[in-house]
Amino acid sequence: MRDLLECAWPAALDTARQPFRSRTWMAAMSVIAGRDGGDFARTRRLGAARFEQAVRREITRRGGRKPSLRIVRALFTALSDPAGVIAHRPGALERVQLLMEDWQLTKTRLIQAEQRMTAVLDELGLTALVTSITGLSAVGAAAILAETGDPRRFATARALVKHAGLAPREKLSGAFTGQTRLTGQGRPGLRLAAWRAVWGAQRANPVYGARYQHLTSREENKLTPTQAQTVIAAAILRHLHAVITTGQAWDPAIATHGTRPTLQTLAA
Repeated sequence: MRDLLECAWPAALDTARQPFRSRTWMAAMSVIAGRDGGDFARTRRLGAARFEQAVRREITRRGGRKPSLRIVRALFTALSDPAGVIAHRPGALERVQLLMEDWQLTKTRLIQAEQRMTAVLDELGLTALVTSITGLSAVGAAAILAETGDPRRFATARALVKHAGLAPREKLSGAFTGQTRLTGQGRPGLRLAAWRAVWGAQRANPVYGARYQHLTSREENKLTPTQAQTVIAAAILRHLHAVITTGQAWDPAIATHGTRPTLQTLAA
């Protein structure tokens, strides 16, 4: 879509900071591209007020509430911009409309798939357990479990981490000691699911956030951000294994210290 618009109507891309992430921009482009074969002159004759109403209807159809009027008005103004290969606009806008329809269909199917995944978690009685890990969503946990199967089949949490290929392996040869790296073995799909879970968990979970900060700021053996996030991904797998195999909700004290602090420790 970007390539098509840069050629035929570059002004449209300047109307929003991140156009392809803006629901208003996508709805307005659907109105423009889907109306009268992308004939800008006929769309301009609607007038700004009626164009805004059409975008509001499209936003509602897509599950939104109200559009960004700044973007709507900027796009309406851009209809008069002469930059771009004007002769190619009808064909380019037709292809943009087809791409947006495919995109919307894919998003709908993704939502339906996520709903089925979380429904399976509910049926297994695992939703409350996995979401007790602060920052881990039901969808994120379901994506991981879809790759692992029943975590109880792994004797230890470390075995699950090794299955994902997230366990570190030291490179040794005689007297030579190389750099410690991940094995890279295991299920790539599981590594990807765990990696995606890191982004939400790291921001929302104070234990993971503190761990990340420590790993990237310590003086000795300081890790890069990517290396630290890999450590968090492995931690998520270990904690997911623990809550499911024990049937106990995630405990931040245990996650931090390995065990729950005793009364004597707390008193000290």
